[in-house]
Amino acid sequence: MTVRVRIAPSPTGNLHIGTARTAVFNWLFARNQGGTFVLRIEDTDEARSRPEYTDNIMSGLAWLGIDWDEGPFFQTQRLEFYQKAIQTLLDKGLAYSCYCTTEELEQMREIQKANKQAPRYDNRHRNLTQEEKQAFEKEGRKPVIRFKIEDEQEIVWNDLIRGKVSWKGSDLGGDMVIARRDETGNAPFGQVLYNLAVVVDDIDMNITHVIRGEDHIANTAKQILLYQGLGVSVPHFAHTPLILNQEGRKLSKRDGVTSIDDFREMGFLPSALGNYMSLLGWTPPDATAEIFTLKEASQTFSLERVNKAGAKFDWDKLDWINSQYLHKMEINELLSLLIPFWKKAGISVDLEKDKIWLESLTTMIAPSLTRLTDCVKESRLIFGETATYNEEALKQLKQEGVKEVLSSILEGLKGKTHLTHDDAQALINEVTKAQNVKKGVVMRSLRAGLMGELKGPDLTQSWLLLHEKGWDQSRLENALKLI
Repeated sequence: MTVRVRIAPSPTGNLHIGTARTAVFNWLFARNQGGTFVLRIEDTDEARSRPEYTDNIMSGLAWLGIDWDEGPFFQTQRLEFYQKAIQTLLDKGLAYSCYCTTEELEQMREIQKANKQAPRYDNRHRNLTQEEKQAFEKEGRKPVIRFKIEDEQEIVWNDLIRGKVSWKGSDLGGDMVIARRDETGNAPFGQVLYNLAVVVDDIDMNITHVIRGEDHIANTAKQILLYQGLGVSVPHFAHTPLILNQEGRKLSKRDGVTSIDDFREMGFLPSALGNYMSLLGWTPPDATAEIFTLKEASQTFSLERVNKAGAKFDWDKLDWINSQYLHKMEINELLSLLIPFWKKAGISVDLEKDKIWLESLTTMIAPSLTRLTDCVKESRLIFGETATYNEEALKQLKQEGVKEVLSSILEGLKGKTHLTHDDAQALINEVTKAQNVKKGVVMRSLRAGLMGELKGPDLTQSWLLLHEKGWDQSRLENALKLI
């Protein structure tokens, strides 16, 4: 058997972390098994589906390095397949037209609620006579199509992650709507609903394994009945654990996590995020292995090692993994990734003009980066001819003898078009001796004058960068004016 799996997102929103993790697991399984990974866009919810969401889903998967072998296929281009399946179920007597109004269904639910019963359809229109149907139609009622679910049925499957799973037909809410009312009058049935469309698509695309979140387990029970009703073999199912927040609840927007785009804007690398998502519910054979590419993970991935329990999202772990990738990155590659974040923060950078200088700056701040966005914080004291002085720096500048120290440094910089690390250290030592002060006083005064703060990146490296731009002298002159 050739393994065929799919990811089937709905374009009603941007690519979410949960959908992306499902895509990662499907992709890993397909690559491990030498199978096929299919992309299908489930866009039958035309009221909420948007082309920009489709673009976002596809670009997000591509950014993560998730490539698909077939597709994208669109459900809105496959309506005839669904209509044919509905007719097949009607002809077999497994589906029927239900003419219940919204008011009747609401009244039914109120009675069930009053009797402390679970809400369910009571199958009241399952056995309508032809005369009863015609009477409803004369009233102007348009039917939905329902699939019959017998209460005494037991639906059992061997889940590749959870083992034996069993559902009673009586727990599935009564006969299931598989197509809405046709309000247009132009089609034999209205819009097909999720459970039937996904089954028809998976049959037509020869999907062998359905790997998706555990929140679909109830749908799986209904879908198995549809597979059986359509007279085809049932694929293998594997239900992955949900991604949870630190309180153990399903991860949501309230936790600051929405789309993959958000992670990109937060400064995470696709390689790091893919690496982390593969660990959200899966344990590698080498439990100590934490840093690996998706391609490397695919070599050892198996559904047997996917956990049943929910996977808690750990920001600290993601940050750590991201930092590992950043710290190993070539400076040129890292610099190209940092530039958009500098520009977004309003910092003017010219790669063509200042490439070598920017490479030196990147080399200095790289070990301090956890996310790409950190480049703004780590380099903010370096950019510009002038510094902004905080209270602590101003207090240092007004200490006795600081004016003489900075004046001596400025004097020593005269005529120095190029400043090396050794030059800087020699000048500091020279001023320390000439002014008869401790070296720490010179260092603190120099940092206050150059950076405007007493804490920050390495002082000598920062000084060399400022000197290349000629900003060290202008900053020290401004500091002297304040004194």
